Amino acid sequence: MLQLLPGALRFLWTTLLWSSDTRYEQPSLTFELRHAHGVANGTRNVFTDLGQSLVAESFSVKTRRSKLHRPSSQNAFQNARVSAMKRIRTNSPTWEEIEVEGPDTEKRETLLTLAKMTSNAYTEPTAKDWYDLGPDWNSSYPFGWEPDADGFRGHIFVSQDNSTVVISVKGTSAGWIVGGGGPTTRKDKLNDNVLFSCCCARVGPTWTTVCDCYSGGGKLCDQNCLETSLTKESLFYPIGTNLYNNVTYMYPEANIWLVGHSLGGSLASLLGVTFGVPVVTFEAPGEKLAATRLHLPSPPSTQHITHVYHTADPFPMGTCNGVTSACAIAGYAMESRCHLGKVRKYDTVTKHGWAVDIRTHGIRVIVERLLAEDWEEGREVPELTDEEDCIDCYNWEFGDYKNASFMGAGSCGGSL
Repeated sequence: MLQLLPGALRFLWTTLLWSSDTRYEQPSLTFELRHAHGVANGTRNVFTDLGQSLVAESFSVKTRRSKLHRPSSQNAFQNARVSAMKRIRTNSPTWEEIEVEGPDTEKRETLLTLAKMTSNAYTEPTAKDWYDLGPDWNSSYPFGWEPDADGFRGHIFVSQDNSTVVISVKGTSAGWIVGGGGPTTRKDKLNDNVLFSCCCARVGPTWTTVCDCYSGGGKLCDQNCLETSLTKESLFYPIGTNLYNNVTYMYPEANIWLVGHSLGGSLASLLGVTFGVPVVTFEAPGEKLAATRLHLPSPPSTQHITHVYHTADPFPMGTCNGVTSACAIAGYAMESRCHLGKVRKYDTVTKHGWAVDIRTHGIRVIVERLLAEDWEEGREVPELTDEEDCIDCYNWEFGDYKNASFMGAGSCGGSL
């Protein structure tokens, strides 16, 4: 794997100081940024080392022992995926139940710190919207962050003893959502429309779809075409799996967590199912539909994935859809609403009177408003729950509507 990362391109890493806090029974991890990651020229993962000598103010995350299921072999996991896509009967991969040190999401401080890490995935240490980790950060060699870079981005945080790694994945950069844009906007939009739409962003007859799977008849969509469209190497899920493998090559003994906001959170969840690691997301659109279309083998439990979102945000609630919605007007088909794993849902509409508004979606709203104080007296955060009776795209019909030779021709190259 190391050959994928030329020495001159080492970009995005972090230092996480192992410590204990006597105020809590749980152990605590404190994090400092050491590296950053990005994608250059479409698909190449690139890294730079920010330097061991640069020491930042630490920030802590409370932890707790968590059980999760991990595929015993990535070869078996991926073979099961491919066989399922080809409609070949095969055995599911075997799963190992293991216990790891994961984030304690019962603690507001944990969620707040992870949300700050997630927010920093959108920016660079010298930018004004970076949550301060210390005064001496060097951003002079930011591969994947130059104006001509257009791919998968984020930051990686690592413990001082290399025992724990947190991969923070950037979500959609779009001015109409979070107050910014940038070179990744078009690729972000493509991934949003492929992952979260019912049928290639076919919202209405005037839309240019992102793949050729719509089959007419009002609401008919070719399932084989959809599944093939999600496997293109230029999309973020396969890039994310390559990044994860690179990280595990560099830190083979580390315990890895994934965090992300919006699109980044959904990608973190898909990777968390693939590799069996703890995940915390913020305001992520429903990714369960994409997991099904990617044929990710389902572990016995996905309780290692925690989605944090509030009811005034139409993205995770699955209500930013329809031809007159703000999402559709901006060219986004955000039609999914079902999530994997567990949910900590903040009912900000009922409890705090927040209006449903896409402007509540931004990660800084989560950091500076939602997580600024305990949820209610006696509870730092809402209870962990399941999403019940959730169905995506109920008004569409999916089947084999195109010639079998079409398999592999459902390219995701349509204009956006």
